[in-house]
Amino acid sequence: MVPDLPPLPALTRAEGELIDRYLDVVDLLGRINPARHEDTYGGLRAAQALVSRATELRDALALMHRRGEHEMHAATLARALRVLDGERRAARVTLPPGPDD
Repeated sequence: MVPDLPPLPALTRAEGELIDRYLDVVDLLGRINPARHEDTYGGLRAAQALVSRATELRDALALMHRRGEHEMHAATLARALRVLDGERRAARVTLPPGPDD
């Protein structure tokens, strides 16, 4: 049985798009991270996809700005990232523990 996840906080459509595009970029950076993978082809494919995903992330932020959403509600967006497993996904971007850790 799958555990119940907490509900996503209320987000504007633009905020939801920002979160989705941000996590896309984080996932791709995790696939590129040379400290975690040995496959150059997978990293190359992720790097190629990163260009378009970064553009989509920029566009999501630009849309928020054009709509007058000039402030980021960090606590709300952080809750959304946690619900969407953002902590685990972002951890793939960092260095893995060293041999002395």
